[in-house]
Amino acid sequence: MGRFLRISMFLPLFLLIACGDGSAPPAPPPPDVGVVTIAPEAMDITTELPGRTSAFRVAEVRPQVNGIIVKRLFTEGSDVKEGDQLYQIDPAPYQAALDSATADLAKAKANVQSAQARAGRYASLVKIDAVSRQDYDDAMATLSQNKAQVAAAEAALTTAQINLNYTRVFSPISGRIGKSLVTEGALVTANQSTPLTSVTQLDPIFVDMTQSSAEMMRLRRVVGANAQQGGGNVRLTIEGDGQPYPEIGHLQFSDVTVDQATGSVQLRALFPNSNNLLLPGLFVRATITQGVEKNAVLVPQQALIRQPDGRTVVWVVSPAEGGGLVANMQPVTVVRAVGNRWLLAPNGGLSGGEQVVVQGLQKLMRPGTPVRATALASADGKEGAPAAAGGKP
Repeated sequence: MGRFLRISMFLPLFLLIACGDGSAPPAPPPPDVGVVTIAPEAMDITTELPGRTSAFRVAEVRPQVNGIIVKRLFTEGSDVKEGDQLYQIDPAPYQAALDSATADLAKAKANVQSAQARAGRYASLVKIDAVSRQDYDDAMATLSQNKAQVAAAEAALTTAQINLNYTRVFSPISGRIGKSLVTEGALVTANQSTPLTSVTQLDPIFVDMTQSSAEMMRLRRVVGANAQQGGGNVRLTIEGDGQPYPEIGHLQFSDVTVDQATGSVQLRALFPNSNNLLLPGLFVRATITQGVEKNAVLVPQQALIRQPDGRTVVWVVSPAEGGGLVANMQPVTVVRAVGNRWLLAPNGGLSGGEQVVVQGLQKLMRPGTPVRATALASADGKEGAPAAAGGKP
């Protein structure tokens, strides 16, 4: 028994001598990671907003004189041009009024001729005291009155001509005409509240949108105070159809007042609509270019990590003091998603030139982990050259 114990005591020493010189096993190699170099770039700031289409112009056609509709001269739902006649109101009473006004004017002019001749004779006679001064003054007053009657008759004639012209109802604009609300034989009155029909101009067409004031202010902070000024390009997707509208519109204006009830701002864009594909009242999705960020910093989405406390961080590879590369966590401030990347806020943690880890994140356990970095041509995994210790690929 004692002999067995003595052998057991020397067995570890024997095994240690048999295994070598007693040194620890070699450390594992640094993990391999793929990195992308961050570079500032110019980027259009876009936002997607809901909107509805509205007609460029809508004209409600109403009569300007009383009368009976005797003709309708258009086809409902057709295209009409400005100046096309739409209705004919019975012109007979207005033609009679015009003839009467013409006769009154002729009578007034004849009275002027008679009064003018008398005034001329009295002007010669009053110089030799053949007529009294009072008779001369009366003749001149009669002449003036007759001239005034001529002016009144001319005005009445013009009014009668205008009323006769108003019996022909014309289209005030070019566009698509709707259904007729009256038929032949209907009695209409001047300036009635119910229109005869309406004409809608569809080319171009407006798209009215609303944007929350919070979103607007956030974009202003990103791209500056001029982010909301008109002139930005706008693209449309028709709701329900899902297909993009082929024409590009332009932002006309954004309102300067926030709606107190909804907390939103109104925007309006103008689109060409030569094929009449867009009709008023359609619900659409509009993508608006509201500004340009000249030095936008974007990071691949797979590089971003959200911490339990809500913070967002990325792993950044940098040179180690003793040589090689190490990975450390860098907090960043995210503004929005842009495609498959995240846009960072100004001074959001990265300024450009940093090497951000996009592959092998699961191998990084703690800050300061030594790594072997391979620069990727893009975040989709295409490899480039090994990353240099100076921090550049």
